[in-house]
Amino acid sequence: MKIENTKAQMRKGVLEYCILSVLKDDDAYVAEILETLKDAKLLVVEGTIYPLLTRLKNAGLLNYRWEESTSGPPRKYYGLTETGQLFLNELNTTWNELQNAVNIVTSQKNNKNE
Repeated sequence: MKIENTKAQMRKGVLEYCILSVLKDDDAYVAEILETLKDAKLLVVEGTIYPLLTRLKNAGLLNYRWEESTSGPPRKYYGLTETGQLFLNELNTTWNELQNAVNIVTSQKNNKNE
């Protein structure tokens, strides 16, 4: 089993949550979303993010607006809908529960090995 495959699957599993979290306070365009993810060491390419943004928009979690840019073509800014904010709140709860459970399980395993 290759560790890189497992690591990639773990990242994919939280990508939707991370994107919604990036948009929780302010609208952003794709380059800003990618930069935020990159700064957090979550490496994502445009080919991955566009289908995900479309899926989140089609699910009613995101909306978008076009805005003129001084440095090129208009930009599509994504933002959370009210439904998206509620969904993110639920994901926050689920993430915290999952994180606590994983911490308990992994610390028990580590303590047994000591």
